[in-house]
Amino acid sequence: MDYPQPVQNLITQVSRLPGIGKRSAERIALHLLKANGDTNRLLAQAILDAKAKIRNCSRCGGYTENDPCEICDSPRREQSSICVVEGPNDILTLERAGVHKGVYHALMGRVSPLNGIGPEQLRIAALLERVSRDKPTEVILALGADVESEATVNHLIDLLKPLGVSVSRIALGLPVGSALETADEVTLSRALEGRRKV
Repeated sequence: MDYPQPVQNLITQVSRLPGIGKRSAERIALHLLKANGDTNRLLAQAILDAKAKIRNCSRCGGYTENDPCEICDSPRREQSSICVVEGPNDILTLERAGVHKGVYHALMGRVSPLNGIGPEQLRIAALLERVSRDKPTEVILALGADVESEATVNHLIDLLKPLGVSVSRIALGLPVGSALETADEVTLSRALEGRRKV
């Protein structure tokens, strides 16, 4: 015997969320069924409000209620440094770390030919236009170390270098708390390439 169809539909919808498997989706759906009406109404309203009020900043692509976003519009930010990331969530991650005082540019993905995503599907043209117009002194490429990110980085370097801007890439290597013996060859290679004098 299975759950009634409305419960099965709820489980299916919850399981479509990233990082939630079938068992977790089932537990969440059953929790929502047990919760009082206010809890479910508040959750539904929060989802609807976020979808209605949040958009992507026209400059950086980050999540915002106001356009341009607070970061792009701040006179305290160093407009001379643009940190290029894959998506809006990466902007929030870097902001929480407090490590970048400049502005951002979210590509909204990475080059992935196998998934039908080429450079023209990303916000690369907007980045090139921004660099040409704003004349930053540095563009920092803060993308991952997987194959798609590497392809994206190489493509961006080819396009940015002729514009006369300094292009750098975040160091990639061993995470804090890990041991050398657990690292793969690519991670070790990146860690050695990104070394700095002490």
